[in-house]
Amino acid sequence: MTATSHSESDCVEFALTILDTLDTCETTATTVDEVFRLLAEQRRRLLVDVMRTFGEPITLPDAAEEVAVRETGKPVSSISAERVHEVYISLYHDHLPRLVDSGLLEYDQERDMVFPAALRDLTF
Repeated sequence: MTATSHSESDCVEFALTILDTLDTCETTATTVDEVFRLLAEQRRRLLVDVMRTFGEPITLPDAAEEVAVRETGKPVSSISAERVHEVYISLYHDHLPRLVDSGLLEYDQERDMVFPAALRDLTF
């Protein structure tokens, strides 16, 4: 028998918690697969977390800064403008459209504002 690392143990516990939760949900396997695909990318999860934290509309540039802060663990003043711009571009072209299509977020391109959409009904 091999020793299980703390990280592996956390992963197993989290997976079992998710499976227990799925047992109590009334949803299709297709929906579960779609949600796992949607949240598979860390940057998408971070953007959703940013929107849950703020709980109100914010500009996409501000959201990109917050995502960069959470990715790096550094204060925004220590993150290069290029890094924040790279996060913004990936959110704008890839991650945000997927989250908007799913109904989790809304986006006003004219004002460059992201809205929590479905997240606004959650308790923060």
